[in-house]
Amino acid sequence: MSTDAIVLLKSDHKEVKAQFREFEKPGKTPAQKGKIVDTILELLTVHTYIENEIMYPRVRELLPDLEDDVLESYEEHHVADVLCMELAAMQPTDERFDAKTTVLIENVTHHIDEEEQEWFPKVREGLSRTQLQQLGAEMIEAKKTAPRRPEQPSAVKKVIDAVVS
Repeated sequence: MSTDAIVLLKSDHKEVKAQFREFEKPGKTPAQKGKIVDTILELLTVHTYIENEIMYPRVRELLPDLEDDVLESYEEHHVADVLCMELAAMQPTDERFDAKTTVLIENVTHHIDEEEQEWFPKVREGLSRTQLQQLGAEMIEAKKTAPRRPEQPSAVKKVIDAVVS
């Protein structure tokens, strides 16, 4: 398994997008949709945690020219975090569950596309292979203790930090 930070993040993106496609398939019962959304919430909570705690601060420090990109990414994560927290408190049978999930999917898909097409190439160009592997190794370690649910204290702290920062 590669420890390249960008390879790891793209792998997470692929896993999240697979769950999005699964949710969007017709004929799912509310219970099936609820299970898929639970998986999405866990994947996104872990992913945004490692990006916010490791990737973004380090890139901001090492590549100051990308600060605006990093700040935009923090804001996009904040929107996703709020939607995740709201979804975590809902039942799959709630009237707005599907609509809220669709909005989350649209927002996160936009964020993923922007990262992969615009941001990752700039980061790959600006950082050495060794730096990317170090970042990746740190992210792998952080995943072990990362929050798994949006309502967990370390995940809630991340949302609050985004609001007050």
